[in-house]
Amino acid sequence: MTLAVGTKAPNFTTKDDQGNTVSLSDFAGKVVVLYFYPKDDTPGCTKEAQSFRDNYTEYQGKDMVVLGVSNDDEASHKMFKEKYGLPFQLLADTDRSITKAYDVEMTYNGQIYPQRVTYIIDGEGTITHVDDKVQTATHAQDILAILG
Repeated sequence: MTLAVGTKAPNFTTKDDQGNTVSLSDFAGKVVVLYFYPKDDTPGCTKEAQSFRDNYTEYQGKDMVVLGVSNDDEASHKMFKEKYGLPFQLLADTDRSITKAYDVEMTYNGQIYPQRVTYIIDGEGTITHVDDKVQTATHAQDILAILG
């Protein structure tokens, strides 16, 4: 069960694809699109990332931050980001603490992955929207439509 709209988004601190320490609180005052995906460089996850890449200028124009989260490590994220020219940060959740805090864990073929869920978090740190019915190819546009 995902976190509900109106819930305070759990803060976290982790490393990004460049080895930088990143916390949700770093983005206070900005709308954050926090999207969870199962695994780097897999077909659906690649389509979803490319959707955000291809629409990234619109997100920047609205002063929104896009953060992708999976259980992959920093090196995997770095290769995925470079391979597809992704302009946003990918966050390593190797201990699954963020996935657990946002209640998006799933088991597939005996492995634990994040479910494909996106949270929109306002500048005050409150969850304003949850999308758990992600269409990978159009996801970034779908989120923009929700935000108006």
